[in-house]
Amino acid sequence: MAGAPPDLNELKDDLTRRMDGALETLKKEFSGLRTGRASPSLLEPIRVEAYGTVQPLAQLGTVSVGGPSMLSVQVWDRSVVKAVEVAIRDCGLGLNPQAEGQNIRIHLPPLTEQRRNELAKQASKYAEGAKVAVRGVRRDGMEQVQGWKKKSEIGEDDAKRWSDEVQKLTDEYVKKVDAMTAEKEKDIKTV
Repeated sequence: MAGAPPDLNELKDDLTRRMDGALETLKKEFSGLRTGRASPSLLEPIRVEAYGTVQPLAQLGTVSVGGPSMLSVQVWDRSVVKAVEVAIRDCGLGLNPQAEGQNIRIHLPPLTEQRRNELAKQASKYAEGAKVAVRGVRRDGMEQVQGWKKKSEIGEDDAKRWSDEVQKLTDEYVKKVDAMTAEKEKDIKTV
């Protein structure tokens, strides 16, 4: 099957899109790590068992900041207040929600040094996962280049140049992951 010759720009666009996906995932994972400041994104990963299914908290109420160390969840349906409260308590963030009617208040306790270290380790673990994903994308790109070379769709010089481009792109994304991680660890340690 003869098609258009391979295009380096198309390959780079595909790899960039997939590496951006790894950064987006990392950003979401980081948003669930507490830094001591109240932020609605802290509760984003929470899933609540309600109406016979498991749903994101955001589909059951509105999360807002009630001060530097307090979050508030306005639950839309009174029948799921208890389920939301239990999900927040059991999410592993060490939170103790207090329900008042359809409003749930969550006071964020100050972070201990031990908890800060645990959060920093978790951030590193998330970062390593992102790097593994980026390297997986690199591997796919390198295999594609080698496949084209093997089929004589590109020459030796092009294969070398394209492999270098894939590696350069990978190095850029690994640096981005490192920068995001350093920023998150700084947030965790300095609050």
